[in-house]
Amino acid sequence: MKALLKKIIPSEAIRKYHHWEELQMLMPEGQAEVKKDHKGPLPEDPGKKATVVAALDWLLRAQKNSASHDGGMARDFSVKKGWATSYPETTGYIVPTLIDCGNYFDNKDYLESAMIALDWFEKIQLESGAFQGGRIENDPVPVTFNTGQILIGLAAGVKEFDRYHDAMNRAAQWLVDTMDDDGCWRKFSTPFAEKGEKAYETHVSWGLLEAAKVSGNKEYGEAALKNIRWALTKQQENGWFTDCCLDQPESPLTHTLGYVTRGIMEGYLYSRDETFLTAALKFAGAITTLVDEDGYLPGRWKKDWTPAVSWVCLTGSVQIAHSLLLIYKETGQDKYLETARRLNQFVRKTVRLSGHNDAMVGGVKGSYPIDGLYGRFEYLNWAAKFFIDSNMLEAEILGEDLK
Repeated sequence: MKALLKKIIPSEAIRKYHHWEELQMLMPEGQAEVKKDHKGPLPEDPGKKATVVAALDWLLRAQKNSASHDGGMARDFSVKKGWATSYPETTGYIVPTLIDCGNYFDNKDYLESAMIALDWFEKIQLESGAFQGGRIENDPVPVTFNTGQILIGLAAGVKEFDRYHDAMNRAAQWLVDTMDDDGCWRKFSTPFAEKGEKAYETHVSWGLLEAAKVSGNKEYGEAALKNIRWALTKQQENGWFTDCCLDQPESPLTHTLGYVTRGIMEGYLYSRDETFLTAALKFAGAITTLVDEDGYLPGRWKKDWTPAVSWVCLTGSVQIAHSLLLIYKETGQDKYLETARRLNQFVRKTVRLSGHNDAMVGGVKGSYPIDGLYGRFEYLNWAAKFFIDSNMLEAEILGEDLK
């Protein structure tokens, strides 16, 4: 692992060229974190309970300290710029994590945080039923992907609090109505990613599936499955997906590969269509051969499954771990469980449990090392969310009590 981290891949040369100048712009704690990450090896595993609780508390701080002070979660904490403004998209799918953990840990603060976010969604929903892309200060342009992610949270809010029905149904219906006949969403793409079709919008379909479950509206579920079937046309025989990245479709992030796989697995769990499980297994079969014994997984991959970068996208690692755990539950094949455990452990070792700056305690970095080219110098709210989910599911499978 250390040898790979030290290797410079051509696409990363610009990062190294500006490295010294950028280091001078960081907070002292950020400079120390860069140096620590590049020293290796990683420290001892601090364990699931300590890191999960720390990450949950970090999310509460992200909401409290959002620069827009509106009830949403700060997109990130940057060791260059401090706390960011609220990010509707990821706040959306953070909500079910807060609800699930609020019930598991019997912690009312997590449930209250979820409700504050849900009330905020009602205020910012567009007249059409859609939600905007980007941070809250961006122009409120309706975006498919962001609407789908917030829909995940609204459906969880309906299930837990028996509220938010109207907001959920309006968002879900907008997604149904704006889908193209072949199951792809093309009309309302985000202005913050490269234009074109996106296989990873199966993660939008997951939102529709959650809405279908709590509302009983089969139209939502049928639309979701239609999109997932369309997305499967983007998968190669070796499990890799075309058109599956924000900005570099020739070398997608593990983050967006994690998105597409989770959506496919949620489609399978909803429909029991074996075609979906077969597709997930194609991806899982490839990825289990790429994770080393330390849980190291490069953050971008080419179509022949050669790494495009040496840094790790921590978000993608735990997203993929979660899907592998879902696959393990369905197949009972140990290789999926063991790979997921290595991925989760790698990320746990990067989580700080103490320090002078509590904005870094419990946070999950975009990249490891922190100066990698995904969420660079940032602790991301969605990284914390997926980290919590994956570790909670692993603990459930292993029969571990995190209380």
